[in-house]
Amino acid sequence: MGQLRYAAGILTMARTPQAVWYGDQTPPQVERQIREVARDADRHNALPVFALYNVPGRDCSNYSGGGASNTAEYKAWIDAIARGIGGRDALVVLEPDSLALVPADCGQDDAQGTLTAARYTEVNYAVDKLEPLRGTRVYLDTGHPGWHTVNSIVPRLLKGGTATGFYTNTSNYQTDDANSWYGKLISSCLAYVDGGGDPAACPNQNWPRADARAWLEENVRVPPSRMKHFVTDSSRNGRGPWTPPPGKYTDPQDWCNPPDRGLGTRPTLRTGDPLHDARLWIKIPGESLRGEALATVVGLVGAFEGFGGTESFVRNIGDHTVVDIPLHYEAADMKARIAFDADEKVAGIFFLTPETP
Repeated sequence: MGQLRYAAGILTMARTPQAVWYGDQTPPQVERQIREVARDADRHNALPVFALYNVPGRDCSNYSGGGASNTAEYKAWIDAIARGIGGRDALVVLEPDSLALVPADCGQDDAQGTLTAARYTEVNYAVDKLEPLRGTRVYLDTGHPGWHTVNSIVPRLLKGGTATGFYTNTSNYQTDDANSWYGKLISSCLAYVDGGGDPAACPNQNWPRADARAWLEENVRVPPSRMKHFVTDSSRNGRGPWTPPPGKYTDPQDWCNPPDRGLGTRPTLRTGDPLHDARLWIKIPGESLRGEALATVVGLVGAFEGFGGTESFVRNIGDHTVVDIPLHYEAADMKARIAFDADEKVAGIFFLTPETP
């Protein structure tokens, strides 16, 4: 019974609103999939969140490498997305890591900065194509507050194009408080630069907050309605970032599936801050940083409609307890198979057709 309770909790997590990720599809495929999700959201009076992840050289060709082969191919892909969205409402999280991790950051560019220049061309094109759509809001990449300082990311945002705003903490674990403060500082610095200031003079997240607030009061007198807004990812930051134990790892990677993290604040448009448009579940919680299983299922069989039934099945296989629970989607049924180890921790989640033994 304990495993069924855990499984129900995982499925509740799965049905919490979260972004739908797109990358690597052909233009006809992504146009069709975007249109289907946008139409379904429209029918349910909901706002779809699309995470676009197909920029050439994404992730510096590392763990999540891939993307379009060149700028022309990427532009065609963006054109297809624009056709798929049409005049419907949509929130676009444009290309995680596109500005926080440009080709020059990882030694993949030439002396002339050709690939980095192309990156800004690609991001600019996407903004110029999607932002003018009637109901679409586009947000640009800032990484997270444990990565770039305000002073280093603001110049990149300025080169990225005129979007609604920006996002922070996608796929990372920074706290809500840290993300909100980072967003406020970035938005304020953008306003300061728009008035002729130098981003190097802006306070960053490492300043004492009292000093930063005093600086903002003196130098930024722009109403929130005229400033850039932001959204944050709270999908996996419930316990904050992971601090590697001293001396245990020679090269600890605190971003890559760190242990014992937890879900963060549920998605909401009520943040209490006029600059902070939403907390979202951008990265799908529970996934590996290289996985897109839930997004793939939704793309294949439509929106999630419910789970459970008399067919739920529990059995022991070796040292694992395995729970099968029916999932009901718009276009077909699936089966979630969740394996728990001897300590009742999740060892694996699989999505199968109902007839799979």
